Amino acid sequence: MSYVRIFDTTLRDGEQSPGCSMHIGEKLDMARQLERLRVDVIEAGMPVCSPEDADAVRRIASAVRGCEVAALSRCVGTDIEQTWEAVQRAASPLLHVFLATSDLHLREKLHMSREEALDCIRTSVRRAAQLAPRVEFSAEDASRSDPAFLLEAFRAAAKSGARVLNIPDTVGYASPAEMQALVRQIREGIDEDVILSVHCHNDLGLAVANSLAGVLGGAGQVETAVNGIGERAGNAALASVVMALRTRPDLYGAETGVDTTQLYRTSKLLSTVIGRSVPANMPVVGQNAFAHEAGIHQHGVIADRATYEIMTPESVGVYRDQLVLGKHSGKHAFAQRLSDLGYILSSEQLDEAFERFKVLADRKKNVYDKDIEALLGAREEISPLAWQLVRFVVNSGTSISATAAVTLRRGDEELEEVARGEGPIDAAFSAIRKLANVDYELDSYSLQSVTEGRDALGEATVKLRKGHHTVTGRGLSTDVIEASIRAYVNGINKVIA
Repeated sequence: MSYVRIFDTTLRDGEQSPGCSMHIGEKLDMARQLERLRVDVIEAGMPVCSPEDADAVRRIASAVRGCEVAALSRCVGTDIEQTWEAVQRAASPLLHVFLATSDLHLREKLHMSREEALDCIRTSVRRAAQLAPRVEFSAEDASRSDPAFLLEAFRAAAKSGARVLNIPDTVGYASPAEMQALVRQIREGIDEDVILSVHCHNDLGLAVANSLAGVLGGAGQVETAVNGIGERAGNAALASVVMALRTRPDLYGAETGVDTTQLYRTSKLLSTVIGRSVPANMPVVGQNAFAHEAGIHQHGVIADRATYEIMTPESVGVYRDQLVLGKHSGKHAFAQRLSDLGYILSSEQLDEAFERFKVLADRKKNVYDKDIEALLGAREEISPLAWQLVRFVVNSGTSISATAAVTLRRGDEELEEVARGEGPIDAAFSAIRKLANVDYELDSYSLQSVTEGRDALGEATVKLRKGHHTVTGRGLSTDVIEASIRAYVNGINKVIA
């Protein structure tokens, strides 16, 4: 069995996609979970994009000890040095540099000849190798590059010190047969001891298929993102790639070091952080991935689950047996359920989570796994500058305009504001906006039931936008108006932070 490295780009390529931005605290949470998942490389960001991105890379590099931490840079000398400054604190830093190699990109974007591109690759990779113990070179738009020139570019990078050569299908253009042949051609044409990598986009829905084809062609690394997020239609979904390799060793002859029991947990964390639900029919981690409704299927599953399940829910961290918790449940039972669900919390985090669980259990007869997952994902910003909800009153109906009175506390100060709106939610949001004096506009708002029943927990998500900057706020309550208000306050606190 060959070993395939999993390079995760959720925090770089994934976070670049519209609506998927994260603040530094959320990036750190995701990085720690990716470390628990045991990916081989976490691409933490592109430091030259902004001071915030550089700071996030520094903090992730300092926090993560169990895998490599990569940072991306253009083949530009000053960029490479800035990128190294941000990532050098990592226990195992990886400097990732890229340059486009297709004639289209060279001509229209870079205004370079092929010879100039080769010179740039040699100079940049050599400089990166002088700084970092490991260097990866990516040939952007590789799948639309002249294969002969692409091979020449990779040879130049390898001779200059790159130990990983990445073959990106940047615009999702390739077919699996083409990807397998291209990787094999590069593999046979490189003399140096290097790892070949593939990075496939999903524009035609082939990212996972192309990534697996790359493994068949000789790739020793696959670049993925949690839930497949990324530019345009996204990247190859991490869970699908990993479970395909695990489920079909007879076909791929490859294995990864990923702890697959953390796949669902990782997917759920990202979904909560970016406020974007996982489609029910998403492979491996979707709500319906292990659901059976057709009578024939149900009959088969009752007889032997292998009739219709090629992997077990437990293998990806989905547990069938739910221990129902309530207001009389103790801390030990709560901690055990968190452990069963794959959560790893410090003593302080457990105490905080248990307090919030008790508040919820007082309002809800039974607390289920989905309630717990939502509860842990919707932590509110607590700091001296953070606003906290004290109380609210709304008045709404068909014959009157909606009004809301909202009282918030910050530090020792309590303030109240009354506002009107098109409905109770709009009125409450208007009151909060006046209180906090923040000029971010509401970009989107959604509300969904976490569980079933009359006492179902409602999860509200808001996105606040100013220019190109977006923050996501979440709130939970059995009262949907309260959940919505908490989500908006959480978003405002992120703006302030």
